[in-house]
Amino acid sequence: MGRSASRRAGEGDGDRSSGGAVGLPRALALTLASALVWGVAHLVTGRRVAGGLLLALYVALLAAVGAAGTVYRSDLLQFAVRPEVVERLSVGLLTLGVVWVFIVIRSYQILRPMRLSAAARTLGAAAVAVMCFAVAVPVAWSAHGTYVYRDALTSIFRSGGGTGKQVDTDDPFDGQARVNILLLGGDAAEDRTGVRTDSMTVASIDTDTGDTVLLSLPRNLEGFQLPPGPARDRFPYGFTGDGPQTPGLLNEVFQYAEEHPDVVPGVPKNERGPELLKATIAGILGLRVDYYILVDMFGFADIIDAMGGVKISIDEPIPYGLEGAVLEPGHRTLTGKEALWYGRSRTNSSDYVRMGRQKCLLAAIAEQADPQSVLSSFDKLAAAAKRTLSTDIPQELLPALMKLSERVKGGAQINSLQFVPPLIYTGSPDFDLIRRLAAEAVNTDPRQVSGDPGGDPDGGGSPNAAASTAPPQAGDSPSGTPTSSKPPSKPVSLEASCP
Repeated sequence: MGRSASRRAGEGDGDRSSGGAVGLPRALALTLASALVWGVAHLVTGRRVAGGLLLALYVALLAAVGAAGTVYRSDLLQFAVRPEVVERLSVGLLTLGVVWVFIVIRSYQILRPMRLSAAARTLGAAAVAVMCFAVAVPVAWSAHGTYVYRDALTSIFRSGGGTGKQVDTDDPFDGQARVNILLLGGDAAEDRTGVRTDSMTVASIDTDTGDTVLLSLPRNLEGFQLPPGPARDRFPYGFTGDGPQTPGLLNEVFQYAEEHPDVVPGVPKNERGPELLKATIAGILGLRVDYYILVDMFGFADIIDAMGGVKISIDEPIPYGLEGAVLEPGHRTLTGKEALWYGRSRTNSSDYVRMGRQKCLLAAIAEQADPQSVLSSFDKLAAAAKRTLSTDIPQELLPALMKLSERVKGGAQINSLQFVPPLIYTGSPDFDLIRRLAAEAVNTDPRQVSGDPGGDPDGGGSPNAAASTAPPQAGDSPSGTPTSSKPPSKPVSLEASCP
């Protein structure tokens, strides 16, 4: 009995007791196989229990990853915007890396021949070190990526939106049929003081179907009322700006609030501008504005560079830079700086043409931000996003918004309506018409929507409340009134305006 057991033990050692010339290559090959499929080394050496457990764990991990990427993909996207889940994922990845490296080392230990020369031992150790490195680097990179992502997520989206307001996870949109998000493009720069919101669009999204309407207001809209309270008390007949250098345009409201905290009492710095502008635009459109997202257009160039540029079709030459350069027509890949000029240039153009280009630019970036470009420049993109984006959307709402975005991408209808000439004369706007068209665009009865956050039925102000001394812009109605042509019964499609 004893000799039989001893014989089986000797057979189990196999190449471990033989010379290294034959045993080392086999040991390294099986170690590599065990690194690719856990448990191979243990099963080969007769350690069936340990090998079976490792193999079962390996298969379970593969099945979990496969199910997450296929069956539960939509749930995975919602989990991806929950900071606590991302943090656990980062810890889990680090744990996985440690376990994987241990399995590689242990597999070699039970396979390694017992009698090896010094050179063979060095070669074997080096080969195993390379295997461990090949395992550890991608796992560590993934763990680092999740940490960077979580940091950016919590920096941009604060709990409660920074207000401490709780979100009901069972009814995240508080029973509302639509969620309205104000999308702002700011032009803060080193050589300019403050922020001017030259791009202002309310995205009104149906919380059931994902159907979206983009309502765009021009930067040079005048004669509008500020919301009731200290702001309207200061400008009872409509916003007129802060001196001769600020004629009272809509894109001045953000910075005016930041510089005059008394018009939005109790609101901290860097939140006054969004707060007053949200309430002002709510009054102009006659729609509730729930949240805002501000994109610094100069920081936006960093995002485009991190993506490797953006492909755009240019119809006509666009002046570029301060030295007479031109973005030529054709299909081009623009750098961040070039894309910034494409979206902001008004030379030989107008604000309204520029608004259309900005929407096309945003649509192109959203379409071209494929996983490969995002992953290859993840650190740069995260850093640029932290510098570029600000919002009051709470972290707790992100899973519901991700679920809603899947519906938008899944074929929901996206329409756009721009309140620009000849539909609306910016110098003396017809606010009743603006509110009526906005209500029609989102299928809302204007009689059921307060056009003013304070309940004033004429919250947008009389069209002539603040007379404009500025000459009409190119394309404006020369009479200072909306054209007599009947407005479109439905918003104009966004996609049709992009080449």
